[in-house]
Amino acid sequence: MLKRTVFFVSESTGITAETLGHSLISQFEKTVEFTTIYKPYINTAEKAQELVDRFNRLYQEQGYAPIVFATMAEPEIRVMLKRSSCLYIELFDTFIGPLSKELGVNPSGERGRSHGITNGDRYENRMSIINFAMTNDDGARLDKYDQADVILVGVSRSGKTPTCLYLAMHFGLRAANYPLTEEDFEQNKLPDVLLKHRQKLIALTIDPMRLSRIREERRPGSRYASLHRCQSEVRQALQYFTRHQLTVIDTTSYSIEEISSRIMNTIRTA
Repeated sequence: MLKRTVFFVSESTGITAETLGHSLISQFEKTVEFTTIYKPYINTAEKAQELVDRFNRLYQEQGYAPIVFATMAEPEIRVMLKRSSCLYIELFDTFIGPLSKELGVNPSGERGRSHGITNGDRYENRMSIINFAMTNDDGARLDKYDQADVILVGVSRSGKTPTCLYLAMHFGLRAANYPLTEEDFEQNKLPDVLLKHRQKLIALTIDPMRLSRIREERRPGSRYASLHRCQSEVRQALQYFTRHQLTVIDTTSYSIEEISSRIMNTIRTA
């Protein structure tokens, strides 16, 4: 396979450069082996020069230019990086130019605007939403479900917790989740506290073999991880979901991003 070095560079956190850059190179991963390097907070000429020297050195050693995905608001630093021995892809250029032309105003060029605390109220609200997801994880606060935008329900280890956090961080949803327990299965029904908020419920399911492997990593050799128990729980949970006509999303082969996107689509079309 071809081998290339990729840098994700930013004057701030680098989240945008890394996320979009990874999405782009993923289209070539069958034929190219990428070594990725994350370089946030390149916000001075000195730091930029160190990076330029590194790019030039890699080009001399490897015989090919490193690929650089960048989000740099500072023109001086951007020019320094562009002139080095690299393929420089400024992600802001793709969008800022057309947007600026349409709006009829120039961008501010201020540092840290994409992820900085530029609006105190909005930042506090975002932290509150993330905290809600954490404090309402695994059915910890049943009395707060009236404040939730969405409540995920499913068997243990079906992907509820990471999905709630992703929904909170990227979509600003107050997301809670409830794990179906042995007691719920013994009573052969969804708990009343969930049915009170049925319009907010979205059910997650998962292939029993996949579930067994995930649980085995957490509790090796336990009844909790046995294939028989996983099959039984998944089957019974699906019966509950069907009985109450809940939207069901299978998490077996989807990433957290894809699961969250499906949930958002469900909410928007409800």
